[in-house]
Amino acid sequence: MKPLRIKNAADFGKVAVLLGGSAAEREISLNSGNAVYQALKAQGVDAVAIDVTGSPIEALANIKVDRVFNVIHGRGGEDGVLQAVLQVLGLPYTGSGVMASALSMDKLRTKLCWQGLGLSTPLWFVLKSTTDIDACIAKLGFPVIVKPAQEGSSIGMSKATNRDELTAALELASQFHCDVYAEQWVQGQEYTVGVLDGEALPAIRLETPNTFYDFDAKYRANTTQYHCPCGLSAEREQQLQALAVQACQALNVKSWARVDVFIDSNGQSQLIEVNTVPGMTDHSLVPMAAKAVGISFEELVWRILETSMAGAGEPV
Repeated sequence: MKPLRIKNAADFGKVAVLLGGSAAEREISLNSGNAVYQALKAQGVDAVAIDVTGSPIEALANIKVDRVFNVIHGRGGEDGVLQAVLQVLGLPYTGSGVMASALSMDKLRTKLCWQGLGLSTPLWFVLKSTTDIDACIAKLGFPVIVKPAQEGSSIGMSKATNRDELTAALELASQFHCDVYAEQWVQGQEYTVGVLDGEALPAIRLETPNTFYDFDAKYRANTTQYHCPCGLSAEREQQLQALAVQACQALNVKSWARVDVFIDSNGQSQLIEVNTVPGMTDHSLVPMAAKAVGISFEELVWRILETSMAGAGEPV
């Protein structure tokens, strides 16, 4: 891992930790943001936590800050909207820029970018209405997983093993007012790889008795298992890490992120999505991977904040 660039907390100036938001992931963002805020304060950083419940312009209007640590998950915080506001305001911020944030938040467009570069991602079919059901079944068969393209934390996702379930899954995903697509179900093992300042952290293998790694498995269940070391050979893990970095580069993702990927029953890595504002509680996946290489939660937060030092709207 690269050496720290900033040694003195005062060099960051006053830092606004933006948290909350109004998306479906608000509760998780509040937890992440509070953990980040506490970690910054513990290291002497002049930080202020701001719960953005409406316009980020209004939220920042009456306070003078030098940079932003963005911990707003989901739409409005992770999709390029907030990033554009911060660029207009001339405020440096953590995370990716406008284009990379917008692309990564849209899982469907992300897959199109990867496909264009020849990176493997599961086959999919866009579902615009129930009239597309037959064509979807003809292309993908069963089982499939149906997803709203612009939601995080597995919100609105469901598995379908027959026509009735596919119709119900489409109805559920359509409630989130974005593109909906069915994705071929991957038989294999699920991994996630954190990427910090262009370098991959150790891979984590996820294991859940749930049908898939859904919202409950992520945030409520005590049956989810996280394996780090992930159990792959050193060579195979390095290949997975290199793929995660490449997946980020394809979308111009910078600063920090987390890449979700399956290794299917044929040994093929299948890219699923990129999270450009991952969870940041002390039990979240990126902190877990960082800890495996000796990076404490406080140091991780510091390192992420360092990536805002390239200039307004230009994360390292």
